[in-house]
Amino acid sequence: MSQLQPLNESRIPDESPVNPLQSISQSVLLSQLPIDASTALQEYSADSQKVKIKILFKAVGATKMLKQPICTVSSTQRFDIVGRWLRKQLQCSSKDSLFLYVNSAFAPAPDEIVGNLYKCFKVADQLVINYCTTPAFG
Repeated sequence: MSQLQPLNESRIPDESPVNPLQSISQSVLLSQLPIDASTALQEYSADSQKVKIKILFKAVGATKMLKQPICTVSSTQRFDIVGRWLRKQLQCSSKDSLFLYVNSAFAPAPDEIVGNLYKCFKVADQLVINYCTTPAFG
């Protein structure tokens, strides 16, 4: 019978990783973008400021209809400006409830950019906004 002999312990030494994982707040920030990227961003922002978005407002339920249901807004504006404009048109106070939905599907955040909503959810080159004074669509 052979007896098992203890093996000489061979151990792989622990090493600290060459690039330890960092949180986003600790990651390296670029001091400037590469020339091609910064040029593309400047061209994109210049084009996006010129674009006017058509918004079609549709009343839901017993909510008043607008006399002029189509308006235009700059693509760089936040969605909260649409809500404020609609309140003014409907003569609602800031205390009155007003719910806005894109394509009868979801309520966008007030800080959402109108141009982004248009790019993703336009219908026939218009952004359709349904509005009502009571919650609807979920």
